[in-house]
Amino acid sequence: MKKTILTGLRPTGNLHLGHLFGAGQNYVKLQDDYDFYLEIADVQALTDNFNNPEKVRENIKEITMDLLAIGIDPKKVNIFIQSKIPEIAELTVFYSNLVTVSRLQRNPTVKSEIAQKKELFGNDGESITYGFLGYPVSQAADITIFNGELVPVGDDQLPLLEQCREIVRKFNSIYGDTLKEPEAYLSKTTRIKGLDGNDKMGKSLGNAIYLVDSEETIANKIMKAVTDPNKIKKDDPANPDVCMVYYYHKLVNDEDSLKVVCSECKKGARGCVLCKKELINKMNEFLKPIKERRKQYEDNPELVKEILENGTKIAKDKAKEQMKKVRKAMKIDY
Repeated sequence: MKKTILTGLRPTGNLHLGHLFGAGQNYVKLQDDYDFYLEIADVQALTDNFNNPEKVRENIKEITMDLLAIGIDPKKVNIFIQSKIPEIAELTVFYSNLVTVSRLQRNPTVKSEIAQKKELFGNDGESITYGFLGYPVSQAADITIFNGELVPVGDDQLPLLEQCREIVRKFNSIYGDTLKEPEAYLSKTTRIKGLDGNDKMGKSLGNAIYLVDSEETIANKIMKAVTDPNKIKKDDPANPDVCMVYYYHKLVNDEDSLKVVCSECKKGARGCVLCKKELINKMNEFLKPIKERRKQYEDNPELVKEILENGTKIAKDKAKEQMKKVRKAMKIDY
């Protein structure tokens, strides 16, 4: 029997290169060998977009098309919408009794995201909602409702997975051996840096290249990318290891070309403008087949709807079976 994989994405924007070369690379790689459930986490998206439901609703379709465009096969992966599986919400309520507020506040991922919100919005955390603080509990329900054994994650998400494992252990210690402890599946590239050199790529930071970006948009973004600050003149030798242009060349360029870029950079035999223009061409060439596949789904919205409906039905059937076991263990299977 195939092991079960569960992962999810919040529908708050289109996929960017960080998704593609991080978790997305795993999705395509793993879909042949596992019972794969891929959640469009609209409920969790509402934890910090509760006042903008239109954004979340529209991005369900957008992110689904992105996933299909990068090579996710709907015959192999069950893509489903979180809010259409009420068993997840039910299990979240049960788990909320097993986790203290102080434990949630100590979660490194939650602490980091709260700090980022304080910096962005200039408040002291008073706007942090109960739903936002408790979303690791919801994520634990997402995983265990499908008996998820492997979870493709970036290293920044490991504290959330550990919280899930703690909940599983606590549940099993009280109600008997019912749930499986999931394991992390890390990609070789666990996180992609932004064009500005930031360790994380994201919409709020304005440092990402999105799969749907036009050629003109990609060109404008790459021309602003951070290079070696010590390279003042065109012919100055530079250090490619601190240059984001070279960093992105490594993502989309071939090995022989990379050697030339690296060598010429170190010798001062190439200017940054030329290097950026080469990267623009390589990036657009790399993204072209992805955009072409996406266009096919854009032209067939009914097919996207059907894929989501089919995936959600399969997910719902599995969730119902798992909840029967959970209720029986908790002695509430009246």
